Amino acid sequence: MKLKTTVLLLFIGLIFSSCSENDDDNQSNNPNIPNVAFNTGSLINTNLPQYNQMQFPGNSITLNSNYGVKGVVLYFSGSTYSAFELSDPNHPISSCSNLTVSGPIATCACDDGNSYEIITGQRQEGTTGQFTMVPYRVEVSGNIIRVFNN
Repeated sequence: MKLKTTVLLLFIGLIFSSCSENDDDNQSNNPNIPNVAFNTGSLINTNLPQYNQMQFPGNSITLNSNYGVKGVVLYFSGSTYSAFELSDPNHPISSCSNLTVSGPIATCACDDGNSYEIITGQRQEGTTGQFTMVPYRVEVSGNIIRVFNN
């Protein structure tokens, strides 16, 4: 009985030790996107006219490069908010690596035209490279939506 318990505990310990403690592995393992600390604080207030659309599903806003590396896109699915970096994760930072949002798709201006879903950050078919969009944290408190990476 002790042998079974020991083997079970070792197995459970092995499973937990193989799990990543960092949910941002995509970001920390991406050599193209530096890890920058930022916090929108109370900037995004859905009572304000410029952010009012974030109360309705399927809408997004972009925040300028004061947040993130080249800016941030914030999307509302109807139940959750998601936020991603607006620099192509599969290109070094350059003038063409900035992602432009059109509907639910963000596309870079580089020759390969990489594109990503702003809902999940996943690569669209035909996108070159291994990385998905870099996610940022989102916290909602009443009318305030806080996007941050620190």
